Amino acid sequence: MDQVFINEAFSKAVDDYLKSSDNPQGVTYNSFLVVVVRMLICIYSELDIVNPMVVEDPDLLYKNLMKFGYPKDSLGIFFSNLQQYYDIAKDNEKKDIKEKNPFFVLAQKDLVDMFIAKKLNFYLTEAEVREFYDLLYTPYSKNPLRVSYNFLASTVNGNDVLEIDNYFKMQMRDNVKVIKTQEKHYLNIKAYELLNYTMEDLGNMDSNELERVNHQVYDYFKIRENAINKEYLLEKAIEAMEREKNKITSGNGYVDILLVMSIICTIVMVVGIITFIVL
Repeated sequence: MDQVFINEAFSKAVDDYLKSSDNPQGVTYNSFLVVVVRMLICIYSELDIVNPMVVEDPDLLYKNLMKFGYPKDSLGIFFSNLQQYYDIAKDNEKKDIKEKNPFFVLAQKDLVDMFIAKKLNFYLTEAEVREFYDLLYTPYSKNPLRVSYNFLASTVNGNDVLEIDNYFKMQMRDNVKVIKTQEKHYLNIKAYELLNYTMEDLGNMDSNELERVNHQVYDYFKIRENAINKEYLLEKAIEAMEREKNKITSGNGYVDILLVMSIICTIVMVVGIITFIVL
């Protein structure tokens, strides 16, 4: 490891991941720090995690890790927990009596929280959930090395072998994205009629479909939707159109000429009758 990026633990984690990725059954690829990187890649992408270190841009890494809504302050805590895990793990290699390492659990909880942030802001497939869950250190992992290490860490450090499993399942259960149903917003019914929509049509639409029709209405009347008084402008436009329709016209030029001629003839007849009576 030539250069430290973020901290010693994260740099080692990414370096070991890159060196061991061609041997997925190996011990290094299934060591805790590398599995942490694999979990990050599962949540985000390999490019999101590895590229910032390659280009030596910590701000880019933070930006990538925050794209699903995970707070920057929490990322600082995660990197600190990872470093403290690494420090204690290194010291324990030299000791007969191992020191408790609570950061084994805390770092994983941070990763679960990142995964939940993605769940609340992005669609997750069942395959993605299964992949992430299996990377966690639980008694139910498909990887015997992770199962063994989880029991070993729990025995040495006094952790509950089911702590991460329970935490993941609880967070998945308690954090469900709620999609609020948007209320329907109706405009003047006459506007819809001009676009050949009936009340039955509108009633069968959901709020999003109705909103699209409302866009069509404003576009038809050449009204900007960012106008503060757009509904007032719509009402005035409809009133103006109604006044035009109420003028003496049939909407057909030939019929209108006949209508005017009949009115003129009627007037001439009335004037003739009156003149005849007077004389």
